[in-house]
Amino acid sequence: MNHIPVLVREVLEFLAIKPEGIYIDATLGSGGHTEHILRKLGQKGRVIGFDRDEEAIKRTVKRLRDKRLIALHASFSEMKEHLQRAGFREVDGIMMDLGVSMEQLKDPERGFSFQSEGRLDMRMDRSQSLTAEEIVNTWGFQRLERIIREYGEERFARPIARAIINERRKGPIYSCKQLAEIVKRVKHKRERIHPATKTFQALRIAVNNELEELQEGLNQSVGLLKRGGRLVVLSYHSLEDRIVKRFFVKAEREGLMRRLNKKPVVPSEEEIRLNPSARSAKLRGGEKL
Repeated sequence: MNHIPVLVREVLEFLAIKPEGIYIDATLGSGGHTEHILRKLGQKGRVIGFDRDEEAIKRTVKRLRDKRLIALHASFSEMKEHLQRAGFREVDGIMMDLGVSMEQLKDPERGFSFQSEGRLDMRMDRSQSLTAEEIVNTWGFQRLERIIREYGEERFARPIARAIINERRKGPIYSCKQLAEIVKRVKHKRERIHPATKTFQALRIAVNNELEELQEGLNQSVGLLKRGGRLVVLSYHSLEDRIVKRFFVKAEREGLMRRLNKKPVVPSEEEIRLNPSARSAKLRGGEKL
């Protein structure tokens, strides 16, 4: 169940690691990218790892056993506050990997996967109250339709939302597989991806407030970087990439940052062959002026 970090060489090149530098991994997860950053740091270098998933933090701290890693349970929007509490004002680089880890996807208790028999959950931070189960069973037609259409970019959003409403009249929709079957019945046409992929993406984004958190994290990053510090972001679907691209374009136009690349860096065919989950990854970066 190992989570393989994506575009590692390219991420490290973009970050331009300084041996005594201070770096933020805003999505610590399984620590794949952090592990490679630590290898390039000297004794005074530090990685401050943030994650909303407390279980992931505990696993990664235990696995890496490195005193240069400071792991904090917090979201993007809380980075500045927690960084200052930890005694840091500015950093040399920030990286964000916006993908969902394999540990989360394959753990049936986390309720992320349409192939899971587990209950609909999808919380990155299990201390929060809102779950996918609550959204599916209590939100009205218009709200359901909107998130499936906007966050899932699903053209069958209306019939899917209607099918969910009709199904829950018979009884609560508890499991991931149950919801996946409802969506599958609506979408008869065969697709390259599982019929429920976009609906599950939409629910995950809504549960975790992902797009708003991303925007806030990007906005905070500029103020947290030293001059010459770099921000590097890996996104995996068009909604995220659009937000990231617009952020860098605007920051460059306002004289705050210089874009490191105009077109996104994508994985090679060989990397995709070795790690199929990397196939949709897009890497963008910028340097603070």
